[in-house]
Amino acid sequence: MDTTATTASTSPAGFTAASAAQAPGTGTTPPLTAPRRIERLVAGQATSDGAGVRLTRLLTHDLQRRLDPFLMLDLFGTDNPGDYIGGFPDHPHRGFETITFMLQGRMRHRDSVGNVGLLAPGSVQWMTAGRGVIHSEMPEQQDGAMEGFQLWLNLPAADKLCPPWYRDLAPQDLPRWQGDGVAATVIAGRSHGVEGAVQRPRTEPLYLDLALDAGAAFEQPLPAAHNAFVVLYRGTLQVGGQAVPRGHLAILANTPGSDGVRIDAGADGARAILVAGAPLGEPIAQYGPFVMNTQDELSQAVRDFQSGRLAT
Repeated sequence: MDTTATTASTSPAGFTAASAAQAPGTGTTPPLTAPRRIERLVAGQATSDGAGVRLTRLLTHDLQRRLDPFLMLDLFGTDNPGDYIGGFPDHPHRGFETITFMLQGRMRHRDSVGNVGLLAPGSVQWMTAGRGVIHSEMPEQQDGAMEGFQLWLNLPAADKLCPPWYRDLAPQDLPRWQGDGVAATVIAGRSHGVEGAVQRPRTEPLYLDLALDAGAAFEQPLPAAHNAFVVLYRGTLQVGGQAVPRGHLAILANTPGSDGVRIDAGADGARAILVAGAPLGEPIAQYGPFVMNTQDELSQAVRDFQSGRLAT
């Protein structure tokens, strides 16, 4: 991993980040008494972004209010270099955070703040665009599979124009919890006594990468008001007795009195991500890579980009 500039553990005001991986957790949580069920399954939409990179958009614009504070989730996955070789050349962001989780392949990041990082399999890139950053994400391979997730997390109005922040997290930097037939990589939030690599006090994101053996089960407490979803990317699983197909977003119901989610792996095991967060309940004004609270703020973001002031 090659990082420079703002890749230290310091974060924008009010944010915290773990400085190193923790040992596997030994914490236990009481069994759930009222686990959530699936509210609906949403099929991902095939699309392309950047310089023609093919991907599946799982969390689309019309789900932003329902899954507040999350704005978008893409799954990119192919072994055809023609589907990803163009990468994502220089493009701007303002007003939110991006979390990129690589499953396969290598991606090079460069940005206007001076950060340079290499995403390898199992690593995570967390970037807070804040008041503005221009960056590129380009593949560092000519063949082989490229696969991963990119999640957009909204920033509260008070933090929309915070200084940009960036951090690469190698696999060994990501805290993990080990259970009976289950391993949870805690990218953000907290699971079974293990603090995640990144914490955000306002949106309180939980981001877990789960590996379940055949027939294993995993339970995660969740506040009933937090919006949450599950995405399966290997094997088979069920939530509340309902199967979750690959390539779908399983939105979990915000049932009053619910206390978490139980995930049961099928006969061939499962790999999945579980994501949850506290809704902001604020207006969303978006134009492509700019996410603000009002149309005036959005127009200002566009003007700042066009005049070269966005990332200064």
